[in-house]
Amino acid sequence: MPTPFTHDVIIIGQGLAGTVLSETLVQRGKRVVVFDTPLPGRASQVAAGLVNPISLRRTVLTWRASEMLAIAGAFYRDLGLQYDTVFWHPTPLAVLFPTAQEAGIWQLRMKDPEMMRLLRLDTSADPALDQLPQPYGRGIIDRCAWVDVSALLARHRAQAIAAGELEERRIEASDIHQLPDGIQIHGRTAPLLVHCGGPFATADGLVQVKGEGLTVRIPDLHLSKAVHRGVFMLPIGNDVYRVGSTFAWNDVWSGPTEEARRYLLDRLERLVEREVEVLDHWCGVRPASKDRRPILGRIGKHEVIFNGLGSRGVVLAPWCAQHLCDHLFDGVQLDEAVKPDRFTS
Repeated sequence: MPTPFTHDVIIIGQGLAGTVLSETLVQRGKRVVVFDTPLPGRASQVAAGLVNPISLRRTVLTWRASEMLAIAGAFYRDLGLQYDTVFWHPTPLAVLFPTAQEAGIWQLRMKDPEMMRLLRLDTSADPALDQLPQPYGRGIIDRCAWVDVSALLARHRAQAIAAGELEERRIEASDIHQLPDGIQIHGRTAPLLVHCGGPFATADGLVQVKGEGLTVRIPDLHLSKAVHRGVFMLPIGNDVYRVGSTFAWNDVWSGPTEEARRYLLDRLERLVEREVEVLDHWCGVRPASKDRRPILGRIGKHEVIFNGLGSRGVVLAPWCAQHLCDHLFDGVQLDEAVKPDRFTS
């Protein structure tokens, strides 16, 4: 006899992945319950939320950049309307060229038909930007934004708890009971369980990467665009900026380090050439993957993984959630690049 399921999907984890997936499922009319206990060190709680379709190390498009941007922008705007809160903030990114070579590479990339829609040289007058050192000029990436991840997670959590759709409980392996046609966890049943454990999960190919950053106040700088030169500066209003970030693959749970603080402050002070007040030094552990692609799909008859979003989680999450739902409920084949068995096959 079929189980009379209480839900269509159970989700473990309410970081960015769990939140975006939960919202995507609800939009599809699915009954969802989330189990989560906030744990120190999760990157979602401190993420700056910068959305950038260009890999600045090589000045190339990131994976599926145009598709990701379109889906992410629509998702976060629609969610903002639902919660009566602005989560998606379009913010051009000014890239200050540190060398003549990088300025030349930028101009070459602008000739590429796909990249020319995103990149341009900036010779316009911008009093705030013009005061920063840039002997080789600057370029602008227009289709950038930042997402207020902290506000998004908080609003989703409050609403889900009020609706009885989120239970603050840490789930151990012994709490997960296999049914003939689904999963049972503390009285909740569903045909599907999705693991969104982020950096706290264990999965083939998953890599933990610590990132540190600063929240600072820089009076009278008046930047209206995000800026990148060695570090990024993201204006969030009232002379306050998010600055980051570092990458560390060892000792990832050690918390904020003096070494990272000095590294970020040194580069920031050389960039702005003025006094900087540090308001906060934050860090979090990102759930990345060995090949820098998400990890999505079934890992058992009734169990699914949604993880490995890494430092680009904000722009990846909406596409990943949509793609995973299309696969699970509409029979769409998973993209080979995201299949969880790629690390074992």
